[in-house]
Amino acid sequence: MKFDTPAATNPIDQLKVVGKPTSRIDGPLKTTGTAPYAYERHDVVPNQAYGYAVGAGIAKGRIASLSVDEAKAAPGVLAVVTHETAGKLGKGKRNVAPLLAGPEIDHYHQAVALVVAESFEQARAAANLVRVEYRKADGAFDLARARDAMGDGEEHRKEDSVVGDFAAAFAAAPVKLDETYSTPDQTHAMMEPHASIAAWQGDRLTVWTSNQMIDWAATDLAATLEMPKEKVRVISPFVGGGFGGKLFLRADTLLAALGAQAAGRPVKVALPRPMMANNTTHRPATIQRVRIGATPDGRITAIAHESWSGNLPDGKPETATDQTRLLYAGANRLSGTRLAHLDLPEGNAMRAPGEAPGLMVLEIAMDEMAERLKIDPVEFRILNDTQVDPEKPERPFSQRQLVQCLRTGAERFGWSKRSVEPGRVRDGRWLVGVGMAAAFRNNLLTKSAARVRLDKRGVVTVETDMTDIGTGSYTIIAQTAAEMMGVGLDKVVVRLGDSGFPASAGSGGQWGANNSTAGVYAACVKLREAVAQKLGFNSADAQFADGQVLSGNRSAPLAQAAGGGELAAEDAIEYGDLDKKAQQSTFGAHFVEVGVDAATAEIRVRRMLAVCAAGRILNPLSARSQVIGAMTMGVGAALMEELAVDTRGGFFVNHDLAAYEVPVHADIPHQEVIFLDETDPMSSPMKAKGVGELGLCGVGAAIANAVYNATGVRVRDYPITLDKLIDRMPPMG
Repeated sequence: MKFDTPAATNPIDQLKVVGKPTSRIDGPLKTTGTAPYAYERHDVVPNQAYGYAVGAGIAKGRIASLSVDEAKAAPGVLAVVTHETAGKLGKGKRNVAPLLAGPEIDHYHQAVALVVAESFEQARAAANLVRVEYRKADGAFDLARARDAMGDGEEHRKEDSVVGDFAAAFAAAPVKLDETYSTPDQTHAMMEPHASIAAWQGDRLTVWTSNQMIDWAATDLAATLEMPKEKVRVISPFVGGGFGGKLFLRADTLLAALGAQAAGRPVKVALPRPMMANNTTHRPATIQRVRIGATPDGRITAIAHESWSGNLPDGKPETATDQTRLLYAGANRLSGTRLAHLDLPEGNAMRAPGEAPGLMVLEIAMDEMAERLKIDPVEFRILNDTQVDPEKPERPFSQRQLVQCLRTGAERFGWSKRSVEPGRVRDGRWLVGVGMAAAFRNNLLTKSAARVRLDKRGVVTVETDMTDIGTGSYTIIAQTAAEMMGVGLDKVVVRLGDSGFPASAGSGGQWGANNSTAGVYAACVKLREAVAQKLGFNSADAQFADGQVLSGNRSAPLAQAAGGGELAAEDAIEYGDLDKKAQQSTFGAHFVEVGVDAATAEIRVRRMLAVCAAGRILNPLSARSQVIGAMTMGVGAALMEELAVDTRGGFFVNHDLAAYEVPVHADIPHQEVIFLDETDPMSSPMKAKGVGELGLCGVGAAIANAVYNATGVRVRDYPITLDKLIDRMPPMG
């Protein structure tokens, strides 16, 4: 189905099932421990062996010698895989560094070997017997130092955008801000590790893995093994968290495949927690400079946002300036990213890449500017709202309810009671402050396919390689099929996460819900036509409701259409240029209250509110869960999450959940979520967008602004820890 004109009224608009708060249909499996996760697939192939990965002990250099004799002789060992035994390997286009190193080493904990044994303990013990000698080379591991040495040459510039004459407008602006901020390296820290089971049948490979993007994984695994993609099957029906860390093929999957080949039997591999931080991807640190010029009445005349981040050669920068190109008005604009070569593990997508660290900075800068102008921060943002793309004024937004989000949030949160002067509100020993920030995340459209089948019992089965990473994909896909085919959820079966199914959008970038359900919509349109034809109805006016098909004064049970045999239909949603004609984005506002201990500078978040405008909300229950999870992640980013870099050895020191701190239940207060009523016909037939990442965008800045309002101390280097406050706290009194 080609989607190249705005959606008109369609069966989804009935909202009999779609749009209703619906408990997850996969919930009973997860709460009873019967949902099958990758490493625990004891049912799929017998005689599974265990693989344990050996990571590089240096960050840059070469393997001088590699001895596996002791490991091979250890009890229970079946095989040892290294670059010397693996044969010729390619590289998937989405991997920056090879997943199996040798002889060159690109980053710390890059896999150099896999030991396969009868038990996990045997494999782990033997892995410690692999002897590797390295020839170290000098590497670059310090972003600040790399930034200072970069200069401003074209080789470092990425995606610069210039509109008007920023330099002249900024110089002439009566009120100016020019500040530099930093965000740290962060790791995904999902509950389920990167894990895979691999089994060969002749020259055909099946892997059960934890991956967000099935088609990407199958494509890149085939490319790496230099084998036809049609001989690779990837299965991932349940994913225990990903946050972008499982968008791409990672070492566990490749090593399991190589280990199974070497051992001649199925092999399972799970990366230990330290390798999740150093072997896989992470959110790269940034240094960001924001300059804003405005008139005394608060109108922005010049705005610039530049970001520096680091990555391996051929890696990409963190796109932290993206939101600044679209969020606020201003005739003279400059934005750009700068990429430094660092020899740390690969930087790549983590929940809301770009906008998450970018808004952590931009929305502090907006508050600082509002203070200089003596304008309320909410009103300053409203004053600089725009209904068109600031870089292309002829291009409107398809929907933009940012002002409504800000006003709704301010009213609900009690913003008018805020003390304008910081450090003035106390609650016993606590200094109390409130802060806010705007939220923004683009709406991304990508092709998504599905197959829908109807059997003689009237059961509709949906098959698509879409994944459920804890986000509720099973449920919204079931809701879509139920709405389209006029049946209850009890008559819908959803099968996900198998590369043998039609290729979907996958889970990432906040695009999964809208695109995958639009693909199911397209397949259901075809199935409706087949049903109508089978029943002798005119498909143009056939209605599907309550398990019946109605046309004029005639009706027939839906199941009757499949009485002579199952009906099946397959289609994909494919997008035209509507996203070029109108800018499609999601908007929101975050409001936070914090308490800061007057003596110790400890920070406690007391209450949080998110207001979101993100197209049609397909399932308010799971959407709320997505947003409160994102808000929680924002607390971590603002107050505790930081990968500490050893700038001598080139690795992340705090590479486990004991030392890399994330929020726990006791850290999270009351959270409230409001969804504004919105449909966006320009987005898809579902008129939806996405909300899973919008809920994170801006949270960190809202917390930072609340801490400033509580204490009068402005911290521009995340995370905001007590050591950055305590020497600057207001006097006790």
